[in-house]
Amino acid sequence: MALDTDQALVSYEAPEKDLYDMGEMPPLGYVPKQMHAWAIRRERHGEPDTAMLKEVVDVPTLDSNEVLVLVMAAGVNYNGVWAALGQPISPFDGHKMPYHIAGSDAAGIVWAVGDKVKRWKIGDEVVVHCNQDDGDDEECNGGDPMYSPTQRIWGYETPDGSFSQFTRVQSQQLMPRPKHLTWEESACYTLTLATAYRMLFGHEPHDLKPGQNVLVWGASGGLGSYAIQLINTAGANAIGVISDESKRDFVMGLGAKGVINRNDYKCWGQLPTVNTPEYKEWFTEARKFGKAIWDITGKGVNVDMVFEHPGEATFPVSTLVCKKGGMVVICAGTTGFNCTFDVRYMWMHQKRLQGSHFAHLKQAASANKLMMERRLDPCMSEVFPWAELPEAHMKMLRNEHKPGNMSVLVQAPRTGLRTLEDVLEAGPLS
Repeated sequence: MALDTDQALVSYEAPEKDLYDMGEMPPLGYVPKQMHAWAIRRERHGEPDTAMLKEVVDVPTLDSNEVLVLVMAAGVNYNGVWAALGQPISPFDGHKMPYHIAGSDAAGIVWAVGDKVKRWKIGDEVVVHCNQDDGDDEECNGGDPMYSPTQRIWGYETPDGSFSQFTRVQSQQLMPRPKHLTWEESACYTLTLATAYRMLFGHEPHDLKPGQNVLVWGASGGLGSYAIQLINTAGANAIGVISDESKRDFVMGLGAKGVINRNDYKCWGQLPTVNTPEYKEWFTEARKFGKAIWDITGKGVNVDMVFEHPGEATFPVSTLVCKKGGMVVICAGTTGFNCTFDVRYMWMHQKRLQGSHFAHLKQAASANKLMMERRLDPCMSEVFPWAELPEAHMKMLRNEHKPGNMSVLVQAPRTGLRTLEDVLEAGPLS
């Protein structure tokens, strides 16, 4: 299977200016003073369509191990929604800057490098993973960088994410871009794919193994669509959960062994008080849901792992249906943060509850290699123009987005472009 190969630098002429219009290309490697961005300010915290406003801001300066990337397209994910809302924490409580540029996924071109950067050069086409750290503690050198006390998520816990013409990242955040994908396809997958990869393969001894069964919540969404593909690629069995029957064929097409519609059951939300009539009703309905899993896996065969991210609405059921000695791994709480469960089934069945948070470079690079080798589909669902970036996040907040992953165009003037030459030929939109 052929891998992507490097290409020669493109030569073109362009004027040097302090600020460029959206889609207008500066000379390769020329850094203007200012840039266009969608910015959030503390006093505007709220839903994305009011929190995110267009602003002209200074292009960030680089430290010795940092890289400036010209953003061609950016991914739309829940980090942007949370940054706008200021939940579960306000980004400003961390970085203390006057404005926040969200966006934790990007595809673009290396435009400038710090004087200690060796792995990357101007003109390299890259995707960006969102983990940052200071790199000088024990966890970053022999341990797990995700456990470093300096670990932070770019675009949420840093002020300079991908929703701007240029973005500043650490050198270790960069990975080669799959050249067979368009800019918008390249921008949509890294956060959700790497998060799913660590959840499934990053927590020994409960790392996914061939033949195992995994229950995947939100199977048609960004995280779920990659979880299904990764599980299938590993020779294991994915049982996808959906909330809309129209998404069944999409999930089955990704390789799921079976699909369950959670709207057929009434056991969602916080756990009723144990040993009450309400608990009995919940337990009866949750057992019906468990029976639906058995209809896919075989009678009495519970799932080895539950791939959790809705949180409050689904957590009691997740901890019940996971098998004895299995693991519930959770990376978010999109339906709420107050997770409840019947602890008797946790301790007596010796189940593991594991939190998981994005991925380190080795895990992100392993996941990216699968995309480079065309073993995974980016599941590009919808692409938004620059002007509709807040609306893309509103669709996600309202759970109205299509199955798969969303992107927004930044410097790429239209969809379907795969190279810098394509962008230059297309020219900026008038």
